[in-house]
Amino acid sequence: MLPIRRTSYQAFVGHVPVGGNAPVMVQSMTNTDTADIEATVAQVSALAQAGSEVVRITVNNEDAARGVPHIREKLDNIGINTPLVGDFHYNGHTLLREFPDMAKALGKYRINPGNVGFADKHDAQFSQMVEAALKYDKPVRIGVNWGSLDSQVLAAVMDENAKSGSPKDSAAISREALVRSALDSAKMAESIGLPANRILLSCKVSRVQDLILVYRDLAARCRYPLHLGLTEAGMGSKGIVASTAALSVLLQEGIGDTIRISLTPEPGGDRTQEVRVAQEILQSMGLRAFTPQVTACPGCGRTTSTVFQELADKIQNYLRIQMPLWKNIYHGVENMNVAVMGCIVNGPGESKHANIGISLPGTGEQPAAPVFIDGKKAQTLRGERIAEEFQAIVEDYVRRNYAA
Repeated sequence: MLPIRRTSYQAFVGHVPVGGNAPVMVQSMTNTDTADIEATVAQVSALAQAGSEVVRITVNNEDAARGVPHIREKLDNIGINTPLVGDFHYNGHTLLREFPDMAKALGKYRINPGNVGFADKHDAQFSQMVEAALKYDKPVRIGVNWGSLDSQVLAAVMDENAKSGSPKDSAAISREALVRSALDSAKMAESIGLPANRILLSCKVSRVQDLILVYRDLAARCRYPLHLGLTEAGMGSKGIVASTAALSVLLQEGIGDTIRISLTPEPGGDRTQEVRVAQEILQSMGLRAFTPQVTACPGCGRTTSTVFQELADKIQNYLRIQMPLWKNIYHGVENMNVAVMGCIVNGPGESKHANIGISLPGTGEQPAAPVFIDGKKAQTLRGERIAEEFQAIVEDYVRRNYAA
């Protein structure tokens, strides 16, 4: 059973709906120097083609601000209309005032209330950013992060806690300060005139249990669309596992309208991995479908041959490569399931559950590979070209079963 989505306001980031009944949106962020226009265009393009529906870029100085409209123009010229989100810290109020073309080109502004301004400058500089959003008709994400938490809010929560008859521990105090900072900032933005349906919130931490507790509390106390993600999730399997553990719990409870997987890339690694992980989380949970799924057995002593592993890898890569073309031609193909199994134990049964399945021979089995289509045995493949023949069967199935 799919989780019941919580009711929230619906915002639009460019042309992309967020919140309400809209699908959970996948977003990502570049790690290029935004002043390097060509590099940023290339990375935004790669992230968008991988499936990122919104891409955030750093706008940290004048050179970056000058580059934004050129980045937007170049992306439009190559047919990439993915909205860009400006990530502002410390000087966003100044940049938005001094570079109106940048302010217009962005699809959304990210404001961090912890560093938008300090002491008596905080409210004025926050207001300037919200007024820019009003002037240029842009939504904002008020993004609180426990690594840059507003010290005044934290001090106020600590004072309240000290006077309480049942004081909380330091972790609970930090979580309350995060939520308080986000909600108070949203209230201030509304008081300046920004409509509630142009405000999104996030409260990011780097520990799984803290993230779950923070967002449960935040969701219970507001109706704004919420952006989910562990901040500094980590590298490789650590970052993937931690992000999946945290976000899956929240999404299953109907909490979250947009997600990002903040993976640290391997040196020279592919930035688009964070997009694929986000998509796989949503697809595994049945919340969205992005690309046909390949079911494959893990292998055991009955499958000493690597043929099924190689075929599963080849088919999975083939499907992912084909999807940018197929999604514009074949409606519903992203829901297709393909099974590549390694022996007779679960091979035929699992293959029958898929749209198309193949059960390759395990150790000591007959050198034959039955193929099942929509639950029924269709044919048996033999010989050295099983992989090529099976791929042709998949291609034919797509052409025959998904509407052009």
